[in-house]
Amino acid sequence: MSTERRAPLDRERVADTALRLLNEVGLDGLTLRAIARELDVKAPALYWHFKDKQALLDEMATEMYRRMTAGAALDAGDTWRERLLKANRGLRAALLGYRDGAKVFSGSRFTGLVHAEQMEDSLRLLTAAGLTLPQAARALNTTYLYTLGFVTEEQGVEPLPGERREGFDLAERARLMAGFPLAAEAGREIFEDYDRHFEEGLALLIAGIAARYGMD
Repeated sequence: MSTERRAPLDRERVADTALRLLNEVGLDGLTLRAIARELDVKAPALYWHFKDKQALLDEMATEMYRRMTAGAALDAGDTWRERLLKANRGLRAALLGYRDGAKVFSGSRFTGLVHAEQMEDSLRLLTAAGLTLPQAARALNTTYLYTLGFVTEEQGVEPLPGERREGFDLAERARLMAGFPLAAEAGREIFEDYDRHFEEGLALLIAGIAARYGMD
């Protein structure tokens, strides 16, 4: 008779298992039933912790954020530009660590105050640099939404780094769009070199924030 004791089933264990399974099956394949099988429990046991899949996604997004910020000390010496760059580079890297990571994050609601300290510090830094609180909130939210949208599209082509979905062959795209030469050529600016394009887009946004609000 086995005396091995399993870890207790709690929200943290379920979310951790769901995040591991996410990389294998993607968001569409991530069901409460599949997670229950992975945990070797009956599906109804999960409903003690999560009333539905969205509640689980909320916890997964919270855990992703918790891991992203663990040990990442905020630098009080950041300029407002540096803070926006660091925050959004870190968010993109975290989302890319999971298949469909951006989709999990999008529309999810944090289950605790895990985000509050960093948000408070960033708002304090931006307002100290001369932005009003509404302007600072808009700067944070606009860059956040840019990063979330960018990674959603990026993962639609490359679900995980180095993995490319079928149907995004640029040579074939160019052949099919031969009658639209500019649009055909633009494919390389849309579906390749995501690191460079992310940085260019983020720089455009930050330059726009500076111009709009008269920031140095």
